[in-house]
Amino acid sequence: MKDVGGEKRFSVIMNFNSQQYAIFLPVVFLLYWGMPHRFRWGLLLVASYYFYMSWNPQYVVLILGTTIVSYISAIILERTESTKQKRLIIAVASLICLGVLFVFKYFNFVLESVAYVCAQLALPLHPVTLQVLLPVGISFYTFQTLSYVIDVYKGKVKAERHFGQYATFISFFPQLVAGPIERTQNLLPQIKSVKTFSYDEAVYGLRLMAWGFFKKLVVADNAAIIVDNVYGSLDKCTGFDLLLAVFLFTLQIYCDFSGYSDIAIGSARILGIKLMTNFKSPYWSSSLKEFWGRWHISLSTWFRDYLYIPIGGSRCSALQHNINIMITFLVSGLWHGASWTFVFWGGIHGLIQVIENLLGFNKIERRGLRKVLSIMFIFAVCNIAWVFFRARTISDAFYILGNIIIPIGGIDWFMYSGVGITIFDVPSLLVPIFVIFAFDYVSLKQDVLEWVSHRRLIARWGIYIVIIYWTILKMPLATSSFIYFQF
Repeated sequence: MKDVGGEKRFSVIMNFNSQQYAIFLPVVFLLYWGMPHRFRWGLLLVASYYFYMSWNPQYVVLILGTTIVSYISAIILERTESTKQKRLIIAVASLICLGVLFVFKYFNFVLESVAYVCAQLALPLHPVTLQVLLPVGISFYTFQTLSYVIDVYKGKVKAERHFGQYATFISFFPQLVAGPIERTQNLLPQIKSVKTFSYDEAVYGLRLMAWGFFKKLVVADNAAIIVDNVYGSLDKCTGFDLLLAVFLFTLQIYCDFSGYSDIAIGSARILGIKLMTNFKSPYWSSSLKEFWGRWHISLSTWFRDYLYIPIGGSRCSALQHNINIMITFLVSGLWHGASWTFVFWGGIHGLIQVIENLLGFNKIERRGLRKVLSIMFIFAVCNIAWVFFRARTISDAFYILGNIIIPIGGIDWFMYSGVGITIFDVPSLLVPIFVIFAFDYVSLKQDVLEWVSHRRLIARWGIYIVIIYWTILKMPLATSSFIYFQF
């Protein structure tokens, strides 16, 4: 991986797929439902900070500091009458929160980019780089605090006076390090409200977690073995290797991240808290605009509400509208990581959406064969774009795309590999991948997990046992951290 393709800049935390979490969550669950309501937010706050500090105790000051700044700023905003002063307050709060994010995530990237430009102009520059770990989840909780302050500024929500409950909202452990990026209106009232235990809700949460673990451990982690092997040895790879790795990474990142979201949402659900849906069968999309309405929904809606619409959205000239789309997706790419590969990835998604607008593609009714071909085309576009997301450098990405069908023809292309992969390694992955696609297709029309709950006892438990047994049987000996922990 760099940060998905370069050096890892984060440490091991209490992963959802760790033994520590398997102990941590049941303990929190039992204590939470066993104590009076007035103490529950305190338990969640302590549990959340313990969860975060299991990664690096020192960096807890970052999330605490960001929480304090946003909490105080919101209260001052609500007490201030002057529009000019309000703008100053929100500018200072944003500068502080984004400044912390910049120092830890983008400082080295900016200096290295400036140094490269200077070198091309024969102006040698030797930048000083910061030797710091990238704090886990910093992009997520920074955006959550920013949206809260902006919503208070716009009068959409009231400033929260209870610091402890607000701190719990920012640090809530299931969604702390990789989302969903929750809105104040959804999560904070649930932390404050009185809840009674619901068996049905808890069981639904466990089902969702089981499905998330299946996607992560059976598909994502097994695909990662091949993907990492290929992307780490490009010079030894055949066209078969490259094609397989490109396809598998497309499935790996989806199953890894949506699997994380399912486990996060399920973990919150057993505590009586409903987090927002983060994925809705994205690879069944027939346009890229539709894809971004289904992929990482909490982030795409965040950029829509706090960047795209404020800079003009679609309520402007056609040219400016397309420029707004490009700006939004370039920033989205940069949000994912301090690398030009991520910016390039965002640019591809923005450019295709601009082309869709120019061709009036989203105004065309797509049914039957036309819809099938559209879905296949968008899936192919996603595969190509993910190459830049995963590759260490832009040149590596172009190398992969340029050599993916070379050499072609003959049985050797399909049977033999430069890194020890053969076509016979694929079937064990294709079956669970088929299950994922089938599940997502059916999910377009109904809640599959809810459907399972209405089956007879034998059928219901038969499904549970198959999923659990399959997960245990096919999970690799060494599981990997979730990809989005680094963002």
